[in-house]
Amino acid sequence: MKRWPTLLAYTVLAVGGLLMVFPFLWMLLTSLKPFQEIFDLKLIPQNVTLDNYRQVILETQFPRWFFNSLVVAVITTLSVLFFDALAGYTIAKLRFPGKGLIFVLILSTLMVPTEMLIIPWYVMSVKNGWVNTYWGLLFPGLMSAFGVFLLRQFFQTLPNDLLDAGRIDGLNEFGVFWRVAFPLVRPALAALGIFTFLGNWNAFLWPLVIVQTADMRTLPVGVALFSGEAGTAWNLIMAASSLAVLPVLLAFLFFQRQIIEGVVLTGVKG
Repeated sequence: MKRWPTLLAYTVLAVGGLLMVFPFLWMLLTSLKPFQEIFDLKLIPQNVTLDNYRQVILETQFPRWFFNSLVVAVITTLSVLFFDALAGYTIAKLRFPGKGLIFVLILSTLMVPTEMLIIPWYVMSVKNGWVNTYWGLLFPGLMSAFGVFLLRQFFQTLPNDLLDAGRIDGLNEFGVFWRVAFPLVRPALAALGIFTFLGNWNAFLWPLVIVQTADMRTLPVGVALFSGEAGTAWNLIMAASSLAVLPVLLAFLFFQRQIIEGVVLTGVKG
């Protein structure tokens, strides 16, 4: 009798998993269909073709959009990991007036919706000539209040005696941070890096506002506007969408353990 609750739980999870996976499976299989089969309700294509992918890669600016998203996601991730770790370490381990107030102010920015920041960001970009540039795409994501909070929680768990040992060995404060404390928070850095990369890879609203030419579009913006330009060519739209989602799926596939740890650790560390 004890097996029935377990069996029921696994059944519910399996059904839920299938419901979540089915749209992605439909998108992938549709991307392999020729145009003549698009409106055929059969799930499996009768004539599998890769010509849709060839057209998307060779006859559109998809490679440039992919490159733009990669540049933005990689640079913002590296920036967030370094500067958030530096800020988190400073707040957690150094003593200076107003430290608590500064931390509260940083956390308070989490309550401000991104949509409210679009206008000030855009005004600042126009005044400084950042519209339709890589810097314009990058600057809103170079630091993260969530990252400061997460890493501050981790740095607080490090014993002060370990840091003092580094100072006794002749390291300056930055050396203690970089050579002693920074390597000890790798689990938090891995989780934060994955979240930051995926968030910037999927960013849509700000790139849509700041970008004015097709060659500067990021992947989400490029695919969204391409779906309007392609009209009823759903085979090409599905091929472009499949290519766009591939890095995200690979990230979840290879780093799912770190992602789960990151979600757990944000609530456990204190």
